[in-house]
Amino acid sequence: MPGPMHKQNFQKPKSAGKTLARIFGYMLHRKWLLILVALFVIISSGAGVVGTYFLKPLINQCIIPLIGKHPQGADFRPFVQMIGMMSGIYLLGALSSYVYSRLMTQISNGTLNAIRKDLFNSMQDLPIKYFDTHTHGELMSRYTSDVDTLREAISNGVTQLMTSSITVIGTFVMMLVLSPILTLLIIVMLFVMFGVIKTVGGKSAAFFKKQQKAIGAANGYIEEMIEGQKVVKVFCHEDTTKEEFAKLNENLREAATNANTYANIMMPIMGNLSYVNYACTAAIGAMLVIAGHMDIGSIASFLQYTRSFSQPITQISQQFNAILAALAGAERIFEIIDEKPEEDDGYVTLANVTRNQDGSLTESENRTGLWAWKHPHHDGTVTYTELTGDVRFDDVNFGYDENKLVLRDISLFAKPGQKLAFVGSTGAGKTTITNLINRFYDVPDGKIRYDGININKIKKDDLRRSLAMVLQDTHLFTGTVRENIRYGKLDATDEEVTQAAKLANAHGFIRHLPQGYDTMLVSDGSNLSQGQRQLIAIARAAVANPPVLILDEATSSIDTRTEALIEKGMDELMNGRTVFVIAHRLSTVRNADAIMVLENGEVIERGNHDELISKNGKYYQLYTGQFELA
Repeated sequence: MPGPMHKQNFQKPKSAGKTLARIFGYMLHRKWLLILVALFVIISSGAGVVGTYFLKPLINQCIIPLIGKHPQGADFRPFVQMIGMMSGIYLLGALSSYVYSRLMTQISNGTLNAIRKDLFNSMQDLPIKYFDTHTHGELMSRYTSDVDTLREAISNGVTQLMTSSITVIGTFVMMLVLSPILTLLIIVMLFVMFGVIKTVGGKSAAFFKKQQKAIGAANGYIEEMIEGQKVVKVFCHEDTTKEEFAKLNENLREAATNANTYANIMMPIMGNLSYVNYACTAAIGAMLVIAGHMDIGSIASFLQYTRSFSQPITQISQQFNAILAALAGAERIFEIIDEKPEEDDGYVTLANVTRNQDGSLTESENRTGLWAWKHPHHDGTVTYTELTGDVRFDDVNFGYDENKLVLRDISLFAKPGQKLAFVGSTGAGKTTITNLINRFYDVPDGKIRYDGININKIKKDDLRRSLAMVLQDTHLFTGTVRENIRYGKLDATDEEVTQAAKLANAHGFIRHLPQGYDTMLVSDGSNLSQGQRQLIAIARAAVANPPVLILDEATSSIDTRTEALIEKGMDELMNGRTVFVIAHRLSTVRNADAIMVLENGEVIERGNHDELISKNGKYYQLYTGQFELA
């Protein structure tokens, strides 16, 4: 599993075209708004193009005739009317810009809402293996930096590209109308500009990809260090973490500097080229006017079009970099959305049943408290097997890596109501066994049967609904104490929640909290002690009332005195249930019906406490060592 010093691996965008098409696929869910945006963009851009053309009649028909005339005898009405028309056109363009900007805000927010929803939903469907092989920071960067760059591109980039494209096309047409000769000069300069964009933009795009990677790596490292700050301080690794972050931060600085250097020089280069273009156009246009091939109004309009033509090209070149960065982020988002979800080919489900007088079971729509496995067969018949909690392993081999087995030829059984304990050194495979029981991982070799049914045939949701786990690493959600306990059974009544808390001996300290069961827990329950958090986790398992209970170092965070207080409650919780216990404190497994001693993924000893002590084997060594330490 990745640790604090883990270096993240990022893939470059593989297909910008497909990614762009996919983003537009999300946007097309609001196609009527997009149509309105396109309409108002055309009006806005068209107003600018048409308004510029009015310079020609304004100069030729309204200004030149007034030259040399006395103000009292001059007729300014055509001039005022032309200015009024131009003002109306530009005002219409400004209003259209306001409208499409507001509409585009709705489209971008709605699009990102759908993408974030799909991203989160897809993440919920991923197997545990995915989270075991990816850091939290790496995953969080999809929701932060990647979504942010995509938001910027959708909200500003799309309309900017549309506006600039329409302006360029409209301006080019009007320039051809005014002067084909000068337009030829513009075309030559256009090829020069495109050459600059291709050269500078290509280098900028490569560095923007590196910048996105560096941002994800830096953000991931920061989040991991925040989560593990206590561990960092305990081992005095502050200087080491500073050095590691300095390297990541330097990589980000270098990538960002290079990316923005090329991006920032684009504007000055394009600006200066436009000035050169303007000067050349003005000089040649003046000669055409002198030669009588153009009028002053036409050259004035054409020069304004020259400025209008180069500016949107510059804007397109700027948006090009932002869009590339957004596509890189979007592809990382879609990688998770497209990740293969957790497979579930099970078809055996849990059903509420009632027991008939002859002992047979009948499915019931009401909650009866009696559960059975509903097993459909190929011939169309359905059988019901009562859920009792009989779990058996038959020659199970398993490894997280295909080339390295963690479990070898594991065969064991836990009859209904039995308490089975696993002991052994770290890495012996204890937790792996529990991961296989609830199908966090599927076994490639061997079989695990639950009430006589191969668990691969049981739907994962139904299988996990029949189990409850109390993990060593307790996680509490932001919410009240009551809500955290009820997480084990969402429809549990307040009375059931209280009863579960009493069963776990958590009721006493909960009553003394500021708002009792309605006390808000934040930051993973940081306002509680570690032992109290563990007690709430035990109560959460108790309220689920499952036939099978898995306790993975469930009391590891509870002191000896607290452990003694809950021992009776735990015994009551485990009564009548099949229980799998993983424990380092061997005193907690003495009353187990069977103790499995694991070493290097194999069961080397099995028996109850007295039997294993009498063998003077591995368990005896572990137990006597524990006793001497105690």
